[in-house]
Amino acid sequence: MNHFLRLAIVFICLASSVFAEEKLNFLFVLVDDMGLTDLGCYGSKFYETPHIDQLAKDGMKFEKAYSACTVCSPTRAALMTGKYPARLHLTDWIAGHDRPFAKLLPPDWTQELKAGETTIADLLRAKGYATAHFGKWHLGKNQPATAHGFDLSLADNGKGQPDSYLSPYKNPNLPDGPPGEELTDRLTREASQWMEKNRDRPWFLYLPHYAVHTPLGGKPEVISRFQAKADPQAPQKNPKYAAMVAAVDDSIGALRAKLDELHLAERTVIIFTSDNGGLLPVTGNLGLRAGKGSAYEGGVRVPAIVVWPGVTKAGSECATPVITMDWFATLAAAAGIETKSEGVDMRPLLHGESIPARPIYWHYPHYHPGGATPYSAVRDGDWKLVHFYEDDRVELYDLAHDPQEKTNLAETQPDRAKAMRAQLDAWRKSVDAQPPVPNPKYEATRDR
Repeated sequence: MNHFLRLAIVFICLASSVFAEEKLNFLFVLVDDMGLTDLGCYGSKFYETPHIDQLAKDGMKFEKAYSACTVCSPTRAALMTGKYPARLHLTDWIAGHDRPFAKLLPPDWTQELKAGETTIADLLRAKGYATAHFGKWHLGKNQPATAHGFDLSLADNGKGQPDSYLSPYKNPNLPDGPPGEELTDRLTREASQWMEKNRDRPWFLYLPHYAVHTPLGGKPEVISRFQAKADPQAPQKNPKYAAMVAAVDDSIGALRAKLDELHLAERTVIIFTSDNGGLLPVTGNLGLRAGKGSAYEGGVRVPAIVVWPGVTKAGSECATPVITMDWFATLAAAAGIETKSEGVDMRPLLHGESIPARPIYWHYPHYHPGGATPYSAVRDGDWKLVHFYEDDRVELYDLAHDPQEKTNLAETQPDRAKAMRAQLDAWRKSVDAQPPVPNPKYEATRDR
């Protein structure tokens, strides 16, 4: 074998080794309060989301994706740690809702992501990933994202919503832009610039937009466009909210364009989802009962779309129920990291295969300003049971035949209701879930 042939073989082997070891990038976009049906690809006829619809055409759309909680902070904690909010004792949005004369009081719950909790950012950074967070953190003012594995954090204001979606933002962690600059656009540009700076190393970019959370607002010209098409009789008709949805859609378009420009699209996983169901009456959760804060599907069913190069089939759909902690488990597994997450590795689903059936749970021992009362719930197969703490009642629904949860079957199927209640009780015990407690100051006439 001549010298040049030997060199060629060595070069090919080295190139193959480098390619085999090339790590994926992860772009995780979390939208705040986006309901399942707030996108064209999920049935909306009012909101305009061509870029997100294209994302679904290019990857996999989940039909039964669930948030870990019906409000934001617990879901974000579950995403970061792979643990149920009940186990973390972080079970409401920080700092929660005060109902001093309600029948029950919330437990002594944890109002931050505790120091010492291992996050997906911690794990990926230890594997050599650059990590960055742009947007809403909302996991405790004393526990910023940079204390939990992120090299960089921008725009966290310590609250659950911005003061304004148009500059000046009044955000101590985000310098103001030109007057009228839109917050979602700004976060997208910052994220895009960070991707460019880190193009030569693997990265995990967490982009939790403040949108589409209140206060409602957006670019005036976009609001005007939706004002012209709004039907006052339709369940989805708010032009300001529609402008915020459009801004999130533009963000996805801009991020994908940047990935193409940087030649990173073929090794970047994109995950798009929401932290809880849509807020009523700001939006309408078409075909689902109730909304943010509630025990029903409108409170916890969320959009979820994944584009994973070489894995997801274009235009594919998945009907298997999944929940927030599964994203943690999946990213960790894809990076070759062993964890004890309470989620499951979803990569078989992304390949079009199946995963073992398992129940999923919720625990919300709080009141919500929208009117919801403390509850826990379990979905097992097509059946869902909700236990309400105020009066100890249960409701049972067959979601396969009753997706709008109109018919409570607890009395007609007592054996199933009893078994699922026992299943829920056992899970609560296993995670040390904190129940609400009786309120000695309860006054029915003053509880508003």
